[in-house]
Amino acid sequence: MFQLDVKSRKSIYEQVVDNLKELIVSGVLKEDEKLPSVRDLSGQLTVNPNTVQKAYRELERQGYVYTTSGLGTFVAGRAEQQIDTAMLAKVLAELRAGIRELQYLGLSREQAMAQIKTLFDERSDWK
Repeated sequence: MFQLDVKSRKSIYEQVVDNLKELIVSGVLKEDEKLPSVRDLSGQLTVNPNTVQKAYRELERQGYVYTTSGLGTFVAGRAEQQIDTAMLAKVLAELRAGIRELQYLGLSREQAMAQIKTLFDERSDWK
């Protein structure tokens, strides 16, 4: 499904969350598709089941997945995904810092916008 980087600064649980979000956002995992069980995914990734359970809970809190008792965890529809305002603020702060760096590098506004547009264009799954 995906690889984890044990040398990363991010915790394993955060990497699981990020990787599953990427698979959902990019459309690899479709709406109402069943995710692997906690036990199965922890076995595939060779991590503690509690780590996967924590990641699933976080994804559910953010609205990316939902759990049905006795059936498992499934990908939620996009309409059900709520904007995490704390995460939005963090991402916007990172974007501001990145834009400042582009300016410090000497790029004009037009050059910076062209670079940003290229990044958007690389995301063929963005609608």
